[in-house]
Formats: sequence, C-alpha cells, structure tokens
Amino acid sequence: MKQIPEILVEKAEILEQYYNVHYPELAPLVKQCFLNTIKTTVKQLQDGSYFVITGDIPAMWLRDSAAQVRHYLRYAELDRELGDIIEGVIQQQIKFVNLDPYANAFNESANGKGHQDDTQLHPHVWERKYEVDSLCAPIYLSYEYWKRTGCTSIFNDEYLDMLSNVLKIFGIEQKHEDSSYYFQRHNGAKTDTLTNKGKGRPVNDTGMTWSGFRPSDDCCKFGYLIPANMMAVVALGYGEEICREVYKNSEYAERYSVLKNEIRDGIEDYGIVKHPVYGDIYAYETDGYGNYNLMDDANSPSLLAMPYLDYCDMNDIRYQNTRRFVLSEDNPYYHSGALASGVGSPHTPQGMIWHIGIIMRAMTSHSDEEIKDCLAMLAKTHAGTNFMHEAFCPNDPSEYTRPWFAWANSLFADLLIVLMERNFFA
Repeated sequence: MKQIPEILVEKAEILEQYYNVHYPELAPLVKQCFLNTIKTTVKQLQDGSYFVITGDIPAMWLRDSAAQVRHYLRYAELDRELGDIIEGVIQQQIKFVNLDPYANAFNESANGKGHQDDTQLHPHVWERKYEVDSLCAPIYLSYEYWKRTGCTSIFNDEYLDMLSNVLKIFGIEQKHEDSSYYFQRHNGAKTDTLTNKGKGRPVNDTGMTWSGFRPSDDCCKFGYLIPANMMAVVALGYGEEICREVYKNSEYAERYSVLKNEIRDGIEDYGIVKHPVYGDIYAYETDGYGNYNLMDDANSPSLLAMPYLDYCDMNDIRYQNTRRFVLSEDNPYYHSGALASGVGSPHTPQGMIWHIGIIMRAMTSHSDEEIKDCLAMLAKTHAGTNFMHEAFCPNDPSEYTRPWFAWANSLFADLLIVLMERNFFA
C-alpha cells in the first residue's frame, strides 16, 4: 500500500504509546504488527477493488484476507479512505466466490499461476481446496463492517449472487456423494490431496456440510470439520439477517435460517463425544458414522476459537470441557517447551507451536493470569524480529516458519487493541 490511511498511523501510535507504558517488552512489536497488513499486503486494482496477499505467498486467501483486515474495522466509520479499502476487499472477495465457490485462494489476475492440480481449475485460481470457512469469511467481514459503519452499499446484486452461491454449495455438500467436486494433487504431501479419487472418505448424512480441507489447507481426515461447521452456523445467521433487513428477501432469509438450524443440529447430534477425562467435548472432525478425530489445530476456525467465532459463550460448559482438552497433552498438537506451550498444527513440523494458537488462547480466556502468561510467551518467542510467525520451536524460537505472515500479525494487533480497550493493565 503506497499511502496508508492517516487514521491507522494515528491509532498505531496510540497503541504503541499505551504498551510503552504498560508492557514495554511488547511495545517494539505494536506498530509494525498493527500496520503489517495495510503496509505490505494490500494493493488497489484497476477496477477499484483491493487484492490482499497473505504475506510471503503472492495469492489472496478468502479466509486470510478477511482476518488480515478485521482489526481495522473498528476505525472504518471514522475514515472514508479506510472504509473504501475495506469495501474494496469485500468487493474482491465477492468476485472470487462467484467465480469459483470451491476455491480457497486466488491470483491477482487470470494468469494461471499457482497449483496445477487435478480438479476443475480456472486461471484466476491459485488453489482449489474446498474449505467451508472460505465461504464464511466474506460474510463475517461484510456483516461486521455493516454493523460498525451502517453502510449498505456493499450489499449489491453481486453480493446477493454470493449469498446464493453459499446456499447452493453448502446445500450440495450436505450430501457430498452427489457433489461434482473432486481434488487430487499428485506431486505433494499426503495431506495435500483427497483420497477416493479426489472425493475423500465416505460420510453419512448428518445435516452438517462437508469440507475437503481444513483452514490449514491440510485435507480433512473425516469430512465434517466441526469448527468450520460452527463458523457456517454463525455466517448463515448473519446472512439471514442481511437478507431480511437489507434485501427484504424473506425467501432467502428463510432458506438461510433452515440451513443454519440443520447444520447446528448436526453439530450437536453428531459432533459431541463423551470423553472419560473431560466430559462432553466437541470432536474436531467426524464422518457421521461414529468415527471421530479428537484434536485441535491452531488455524482458525478451531475448537479453541468457538467464542471468538461467536458460536457460543466463553462460559459454555461444553466449550470449557473442550478447551481443557485442547490445552492438554491429550490434544496431539499441543506442545510444550522451555519458553512456551500451546497449540500447533500437523501442517508444520512436529513439536512446533503457532503464535495464532497462543493469541487465540488469550482472546478466548476470562482469566487475567492466563492472558498475562500468553503475553509473556508472545514477548519471548518472536526471535527478535518484532513480528509474529506461523510456527516456532518452543525451546528455540529462532527456528520458525513464515517470517511474513500477515494474519498472525493482525490477530496479535487485535488482541492488543482489545486489551487496551478493556484497560486490562489498570
């Protein structure tokens, strides 16, 4: 971004001043993490929309781009330039969903760059891994923008087409055996492709909607990814309200309501496991046939992020049970070391922890001590770069992946803003 909206520079300086006083160890990270997305990943295109790369990969992910700008939404009403940028990001997301609702990442132009996989590829698509959260993210972003600014100009005919496509695909994938979607990558890791000739393992009808891949871009073990379905429930609720209040379209509103309830019922009927230690907890994945994958991944949507996603209250008993499981050694991707402990991912080397996992733990905690512990871990593990990374070794943070990962920087900035707004250190 050549010119950064003045309000973001101003808010970054206020945030930095606050942490200079209240948490000097984190102060050097504040401004550059807060501004990382707008400064290094946002580009205006000729049609006025904005393309947002994820960082060190020159493609726009629907999920990442929404998360990358989310911490700016609270200031959009105060600055027209910033509002135009957010609307331009939403405009680009709408375009991409309508182009291919099964794709997760896109090129700046129809240049054919990216992965050349065995699937129905469009030259505008960087990668066509179908992930339920990719269709939820634009609805989350546009809904919050509407609620914060009152602006309805984003809800045009193209947006309504996007809402139609979301309904269509989620509905098709409730019965995945009837879907035309397939995906195979013949030259990558096992986690980069789907079994069964690109269709994935069989699933039972549950009311939930099938996902081929997780938000990590790894394939699902079982096709009903519970956190993604939780995100879908909330997104469908937002879509229902948009259809009813903005478009005055009672037919679409009702269809959104019905699908929302079907998926929620599926989660509650098929997604809960009685654990001998933690009680009733949500599984990470299931196939609807009684098979469950008990784990969590740092990438959001995650089980840890349920309250952050607005699926449930932080004090919900099943969430608290699930949270205790996720933050324990019983979660195969929870790791501990000399400098940190937290949730990692099978997407990165064994034993590594994700900064996003630590940040999300703080974002979903009602314990001041736990939040302070998370802040201390974040302060000790950026390896002197003053940026968040993807994954790092908890014994030696100089071993890390992705030096330029805007999503992690934005989520970290969001946490710092929330704590300042709460006057957490008073």
